[in-house]
Amino acid sequence: WLKRCVQSHARSDSQSLFGIVQGGPHEDLRERSAAAITSIELPGYAIGGVATGEPPEEIHRIVAHTAPLLPEDKPRYLMGVGYEKDLVTAVRAGVDMFDCVLPTRNGRMASVFTRNGPLRLRHARFKDDPAPIDDSCDCPACAGGFSRAYLRHCFRSDEMVGPILCSLHNLRHFQRLLLDIRTAIRENAWSSLAGRWPVLQAASDTVAE
Repeated sequence: WLKRCVQSHARSDSQSLFGIVQGGPHEDLRERSAAAITSIELPGYAIGGVATGEPPEEIHRIVAHTAPLLPEDKPRYLMGVGYEKDLVTAVRAGVDMFDCVLPTRNGRMASVFTRNGPLRLRHARFKDDPAPIDDSCDCPACAGGFSRAYLRHCFRSDEMVGPILCSLHNLRHFQRLLLDIRTAIRENAWSSLAGRWPVLQAASDTVAE
């Protein structure tokens, strides 16, 4: 099927066709899939079939086993993985690229990410909270002076500005994390990353206080 895709791909000058390694949680199947996929010359290669309901430890094991099977001189793309700890683990395994619906899907549901863990802004405790989502963030919501109380009001009033601002914040949150990861790589300072991002030391679904 991949060979047929390569033959039919008519936009190689403006569009990159990646091969996707599958195999579920089975290391032997991942190895067979990676060998077959990488035998075809492509602009990059992807790891698929993770983050489909398995615990984070399984995601980390699969990615750590699969990423080194892909060429070092081509982009390695991890599909559908989005929590902070998962991204850091994947980068350390050799992954370069990610995509995930998590920032915008959660933003639309009033769930926002911070360095200390996620917040669910619909909770009553944010009714009179004047603080921004994350006072260290420079996104339009935080830097723009929109409080947690106001954002909660937007969701309760079905005002679209709430989901928009929360989605923008979540996107910027993960951009900032990846920028700090780049710094950690460049300066060989992985040990300091967790100090700047306490969420990396907590469970992915822990709600920040």
